[in-house]
Amino acid sequence: MQYKITAPNAINSIIPLPASKSISNRALILNALSLSASEIANLSDCDDTNVMVEAFTSGSNLIDVKAAGTSMRFLTAFLAITPGEWIITGTERMKERPIHLLVDALVSLGARIQYIGNVGYPPLKIKGTALDGGEIYLSGDVSSQFISALLMIAPSMSKGLIIHLEGNIISVPYIKLTLGMMAQFGVKTHWDGRTIKIYPEEYRATHYTVESDWSAASYWYEMAALAEDARIELKGLFKNSMQGDSKVAELFLDLGVATEYTKDGVILTKTGKVTKKMFHNFVNEPDLAQTFAVTCCMMGIPFMFTGLQTLKIKETDRIEALKNEMKKLGYLLYDSENSILEWNGERCEPEADPVIKTYEDHRMAMAFAPAAIKLDHINIAHPKVVTKSYPRFWDDLKSVGFSIEE
Repeated sequence: MQYKITAPNAINSIIPLPASKSISNRALILNALSLSASEIANLSDCDDTNVMVEAFTSGSNLIDVKAAGTSMRFLTAFLAITPGEWIITGTERMKERPIHLLVDALVSLGARIQYIGNVGYPPLKIKGTALDGGEIYLSGDVSSQFISALLMIAPSMSKGLIIHLEGNIISVPYIKLTLGMMAQFGVKTHWDGRTIKIYPEEYRATHYTVESDWSAASYWYEMAALAEDARIELKGLFKNSMQGDSKVAELFLDLGVATEYTKDGVILTKTGKVTKKMFHNFVNEPDLAQTFAVTCCMMGIPFMFTGLQTLKIKETDRIEALKNEMKKLGYLLYDSENSILEWNGERCEPEADPVIKTYEDHRMAMAFAPAAIKLDHINIAHPKVVTKSYPRFWDDLKSVGFSIEE
């Protein structure tokens, strides 16, 4: 299945964004750990959150997280302290995504986890038990989801947990998001330089409302940058958000999009001021990299993006995926050191009617769709992949004047 997408020249609309997947998934774990009977308000309805809801409500000891990496990491830690015997599995791609660093850390703290297939990868067999806790050392450049998974269960450990982060610490905003939400559920944490300390403590049940998703907002910033004329109001975003991807508002200033904050969200407008070349280290906002790579190419703005080391272990190898699909559109991107992606303005002959592969990656579909604004149209393969984080994406595009043919 594929979509042929044709875009309007101008966009003037109000968009109710989806709830944050990152916040929703953390809130579900913290809500369960607090033994709260309250439902979480404005919970995301995306695939990644739905598999977590299913895990908590199905009554089954076999948990299939499908393609949800966050859910795999968070639930592995949660099940390690939950009485019972559990099997956690996922898609074939999930079985290729390494989880040994998290499992090794949990086992060192007393967890009982076995690999069912290839060592170091899902699926896992987990026998939930009380954990002693103590001190562990982790490389700071591992996925922040590994660290967050350990942090959220730390207060339940009899000795608490001290995590020493070594080397370069990446995705700091996601760690801060986890610690900030733990505080909202009543647990104090201490982060001093490279050491995070969490003492034994009980979570407090709380009524929690999830804010809108800044990652989803990035695609509307892209549309504002590419359109001839744009005024887009995005509901449910806040200036002082704990989401790291709220950095998108500052970064898109370089691409000619201004952000006005209101009591209900933000309003995007065009400034006409655009940088000649864009440089940014995405170590704290890796999920924005695809959006900016496509936007810059479509605007003819060369770029050098660094800090992309986690992109190779996402839903797909996002660096290779970007190089492959941008080449179809006539842009030659280069990567180096497993963490740098750049475009120096070099072009090649584009394919006559290219079809953009999505690689089972929601962000590939959503980052490339706005390119239709600069092209006659764009074809996106397997477009339903957006349900992973933004189920209404195509409906929202139609609502602002995009034509989508199946």
